[in-house]
Amino acid sequence: MKGTLGNMMQQMQKMQEQMQQAQAEMAEKEVIGSAGADAVKVTMSGHQQVKKIAIDQAMVGDDFEMLEDLLTAAFNDALNKVSELQKENMGGLTDGLNLPPGFKMPF
Repeated sequence: MKGTLGNMMQQMQKMQEQMQQAQAEMAEKEVIGSAGADAVKVTMSGHQQVKKIAIDQAMVGDDFEMLEDLLTAAFNDALNKVSELQKENMGGLTDGLNLPPGFKMPF
């Protein structure tokens, strides 16, 4: 029992180190979400911080409602891409932990 607990603690410490490394890598990554055939683009960091919003000059006109919709769609597209990037980057950290089926980590 004592060996099992010690082994589990080592695994958790290793996982914590790997998570810190993965989080540092995520800070360096960026994704671009877009909408309206790239008329609106949102650049977002791996930590879900908006870095830049680019709007095609042709979109700046009287139809603010459409522009708002495109901004929303581009933001959500970027957010979905960051979420997928996080799953790819952090997913392997739980390998070998024998977690119960359906258990979800907070990333």
